[in-house]
Amino acid sequence: MARPLVGEIDLAALAANVDRARAMAAGARVLAVVKADAYGHGLMRVLPALAAADGLALIELDKAVRLREAGEKRPILLLEGFFEAAELPALAAHRLSTVVHSIEQIEMLEAARLSRPLDVWLKINTGMNRLGIAPDDARALASRLTRTPAVASLHLMMHFARSEERQGLADPLARFAAACEGLSYPRSLANSAGVARYGEVGGDAVRPGIILYGATPFADRTADDLGLAPVMTLRSKLIGVQALRAGESVGYGATFTATRPTRIGVVACGYADGYPRHARNGTPVLVDGRRVPMAGRASMDMITVDISSLPDARVGSDVVLWGKGLPVDEVARSAGTVGYELLCAVAPRVPFVVGHEDV
Repeated sequence: MARPLVGEIDLAALAANVDRARAMAAGARVLAVVKADAYGHGLMRVLPALAAADGLALIELDKAVRLREAGEKRPILLLEGFFEAAELPALAAHRLSTVVHSIEQIEMLEAARLSRPLDVWLKINTGMNRLGIAPDDARALASRLTRTPAVASLHLMMHFARSEERQGLADPLARFAAACEGLSYPRSLANSAGVARYGEVGGDAVRPGIILYGATPFADRTADDLGLAPVMTLRSKLIGVQALRAGESVGYGATFTATRPTRIGVVACGYADGYPRHARNGTPVLVDGRRVPMAGRASMDMITVDISSLPDARVGSDVVLWGKGLPVDEVARSAGTVGYELLCAVAPRVPFVVGHEDV
C-alpha cells in the first residue's frame, strides 16, 4: 500500500474563488497569479479551474511557454519581466506580456528587433523598494517606451507593500497617482489584499494570488470572512498509537512531556513533505474531523498529536493537516509563518489528486 499522505485539490473551490475575486473587483480585468507552480497546487493541474480569469501572471518563462504550447490563448504576464535581451525573441514568439521595472530593461527593448512588439507593464516603485522605477521618472520612461518599436502597448502598475494593513494604502496610492498624473494608460494596482479593498484601490486590472487558493492575506480577516474556500487539503492517516505515562516524552528533543496518561497518534507527514518543522506544540490537526493538538517536534517523515480526547481514534484514522475544516492560515500562525509558505512548500514526494483521480 502507498503511504497515506496526499494533497487533494478542489477545482470547484478554485473556480469559486476566481468568481469571488471578480466580484470584489467588479469591472476590473482579473489576471490570475500562478507563479510558483500555482502556489504549490500544480499549474497545469489547476488551469481548467481558472477559465474565468482574463489572463494569467507568473514569473517563470519556461512555464509561460508551456502554457502557450498547451493551447493557452489569454494574455500571460511575466511579473519580473525578462532577465536578459536573449529572452526577448521568445517573448515575442509566444505573445507574452512583460513587466519592465528598470532602465536596463528599457534599453534592451530599445535595442531589440523582434518579430512582433510586446505588451509592456511599466512598474513604478511606490514604497516596496524591491523592483520598479522611481515615480519621478515615470512620465519620461513611459514616453520612451511608447516610442520604442518593440513595444505594442503600455500599462502602468505598482505593488503594495502593506495593503493588508489599515493604514497601508494612502501613501503608495498618492505616490502612484502623482507619478501617473496626465498619463492615460491602463493601470494595475491590486494584489490579493488590494482586491479585497478594491473600493479604495481601484484600477483597470487586478492580480489576485493567494486568495484564489483559499487563504487570506490579512492577519485579522480569515479566508472564510472573505468568502473564500480552501483549494488544497493535505490529508494523511494515523500510522501508529502510543500510550505515555505522566513524565514520559515523545519525539526528538523531548519537546513534549506528558503531565498525565496520554495517547499519542503518529501521523504520516513530516518536514520532508513540507510540514513546517518549526510548528509548535498545540498546532491544530484534525483527526477523524476533530481538532487535536500537535505534541512534540515534527520529524522528517512523521508528526505526533495528542489524541487523548478521541478514545475511538486508531491506526487508520483520517487526518487533515490543513485545508477543509482547518484553514492553512491557522496552521501557519502556529508555526510562525504564513499560509503562502506552507502551500508553496509541499514536497514533490507528496502525490496530488483532483477529487479521486490521480494527476
